[in-house]
Amino acid sequence: MNFKDKDIISIKDFSKQEINGIISYAKKMVPYAKGEKKTELLKGKVMSSLFFEPSTRTRLSFESAMNRLRGRVIGFSDPGGTSQKKGESLADTIRMADSYSDVIVIRHPQEGAARLAAEFADAPVINAGDGAGHHPTQCLLDLFTIHTEKKNIEKTKIVLLGDLKYGRTVHSLAYALSLYGAEITFVSPPSLKMPKEVIAECQEMGVEPTQTSQLEKAIKDADVLYATRIQRERFPDAEEYNRVVGSYIITNELLEQAPNELIVMHPLPRITEIDPEVDTTPHARYFTQAFNGVPIRMALLSLILGERL
Repeated sequence: MNFKDKDIISIKDFSKQEINGIISYAKKMVPYAKGEKKTELLKGKVMSSLFFEPSTRTRLSFESAMNRLRGRVIGFSDPGGTSQKKGESLADTIRMADSYSDVIVIRHPQEGAARLAAEFADAPVINAGDGAGHHPTQCLLDLFTIHTEKKNIEKTKIVLLGDLKYGRTVHSLAYALSLYGAEITFVSPPSLKMPKEVIAECQEMGVEPTQTSQLEKAIKDADVLYATRIQRERFPDAEEYNRVVGSYIITNELLEQAPNELIVMHPLPRITEIDPEVDTTPHARYFTQAFNGVPIRMALLSLILGERL
């Protein structure tokens, strides 16, 4: 794999072979991500962390990843304290970050912002989420989690649940799972179905997803239940949001109808869609999944900056 100076904008920029290589390399990063081993692999390197939209796991895991590799982090988590407040364009903000750092990580509410940033930066740009568009590093850590827990992705039966219309995580994941030929079921309220263009992409790769609104039936022989929250911030109409919030709630009672080996994943934050009682069951993997963002992002930063273990 040669990812040096590569922009990470969409999961579609990767081949299946490249994804497998990243997953394999990320496994080597796990003891470093846990602090069990030490490295100075990225000593002297600087990462700009530009978060124009709220984030907990993505921002902190990127910063943890860079710190674990002994690099430095600059940036902001609130654009209200930057020159954006004065009217500075995104292009000029990126130009400034480019002059201060070796790699730029950006989260932005507008779809396409990361690709625009890559046009104005000489340093590699990593998309940490752009509106309802793409979230490639989330997709990679999801694949890493499935591969680690289930030993493969190809034969896995996966249920994607919740906000499939606006959820960028499930858009990217549906595409990536189709690369592997996984068996996919979409479960959502009628108004939040997976977009037709995403389904068409799956079909072009030889995967015919099942669509249903019946969660109980969908999980009876599933390996993975991947839940997403109903995203209030993506809805143009508050009344539409109020009609669908709370449509599905994962409880211990529900999981009694699923295989013992089923794992529950969620990109977090969760609101009401997973009852806290599930946290202590063998099904819960969402906190492990969140940790997996650190080794995946360590692997990507290492590969992009051309410094390998």
